[in-house]
Amino acid sequence: MKNIKYLIFAVTVSILVSCDTEEYLNPLPDTAVAVDAFFQTDSDVLAGVIGIYDALQGVNENLISNIGDANRGVQFEHLLTEHRTDNTRNATLEGSKADFHRYTVNANNVESEDYYASMYEVIFRANNILNFIDFADAGNQARYTAEAKFLRAYAYFKLVRMFGDVPLLTTVVGPTDNEALFTRIPAVQVYAQIVADLQEAVNVLDNSSKSRASKAAAQGILAKVYLTQPSPNFSGAQQMCEAIINGGEFDLQSNYSDVFYSELNDEIIFAIQYETGNSVESQSFSSEFTSGGRRQGQEDGQNIVNDNLIADFELIGGNRTAVSYMTFPDATEVTKFLPDGSDVTTSPPTYGGSSRDAGNDYIALRYADVLLMHVEAIMAGGASTNSAAALNSFQEIRDRAGLTATVTNITKEDLLLERRVELAFENQRWFDLLRFGVADAVLSAHATEMGYVFDARKLLLPIPAREINISGGLLTQNPGY
Repeated sequence: MKNIKYLIFAVTVSILVSCDTEEYLNPLPDTAVAVDAFFQTDSDVLAGVIGIYDALQGVNENLISNIGDANRGVQFEHLLTEHRTDNTRNATLEGSKADFHRYTVNANNVESEDYYASMYEVIFRANNILNFIDFADAGNQARYTAEAKFLRAYAYFKLVRMFGDVPLLTTVVGPTDNEALFTRIPAVQVYAQIVADLQEAVNVLDNSSKSRASKAAAQGILAKVYLTQPSPNFSGAQQMCEAIINGGEFDLQSNYSDVFYSELNDEIIFAIQYETGNSVESQSFSSEFTSGGRRQGQEDGQNIVNDNLIADFELIGGNRTAVSYMTFPDATEVTKFLPDGSDVTTSPPTYGGSSRDAGNDYIALRYADVLLMHVEAIMAGGASTNSAAALNSFQEIRDRAGLTATVTNITKEDLLLERRVELAFENQRWFDLLRFGVADAVLSAHATEMGYVFDARKLLLPIPAREINISGGLLTQNPGY
């Protein structure tokens, strides 16, 4: 995180080192007294709040000998999202990372397990810091609370869409309270908590940061929650999107490349930051997105672009195409997140001196996504719309792509296609297919084309076997695993 350098060193030592690494969901450290002793001032509480972001950032895989040694945060998210769609795949069939694109993930998959644990680490840290808010200065307590709740909601939103019903923890509970720790709560209740947390963030936060929770970030994520929840709230989603649009604080970058290589630009609403060359603050997904590491024997080569996505780019990619991917003799790979120093004009391409310690930000929410959600909210589950407001938002995206023909009507298929191309490789396609109600049909057709085996039960990932074992069987498994 380039603008967030306060890591929760003391808190991390006090809370995490003493915990059994098997007990991912257990939010009570054995050394609770040490934690009480640490939180004494406003700066202590702020360090704890920043530590929640650190959990999202995750640990660069280069620093750990085994994946189970530390959580990767969002750095594995492309495997659980892009790879499970018709967008991308792994370059090889070897190892657990290749299970996602073939729909062969099982309950022992280490990357899925890591992601589940990472999101609960975010929730754990958020719940923990909420216990110590009173130590903060009175003028900061509401903001710190809202930030913690925003991040808790963000993590739960990831979990409920990928794993379905999950344990819902909003307070620190004891290590033997298995009923609270391991009882799966219906998704509708999880969504209700997510909405409540985000509404508080909307009411409290301002837009002074892009790398920390903000009012606009809460509005944008809440809009997506409203569109996704079991009973969609289309009018609420439209209201949230229009609050961002009418606020005038965000805009599309005129040059699509600048979205990814001019960090915290006007289009970015919320990003998780990394720092090039700093092993503690960097990420390795940029190198994993290329096949360059594979050529050098370092990486598998992930997010290799599928032919049907290339066909959609050829149809409506416009000037987004050259920024998004490039075709080499042995693969077509993502170029949105090239590490510093990359030169893809050479043969073979090179990826800089610190490709595995990359600093490219993880873009959690940007203005283009809000504009397209605005169209979706106005469409309200219908087959099409010719609403002037929807057309204006859609046209902005098309115009920036260099596709300036006037749009007079938008179908559901048009919108899903536009989102696919605009947001390719940004971990949105999986969630879009679910939200639009077409995941089963699209992925079944894709699996048939690619020779994979898919069924609708694969729309949820398995609850990690390790968690079920820790719970003594109280935590139940999703059907089909």
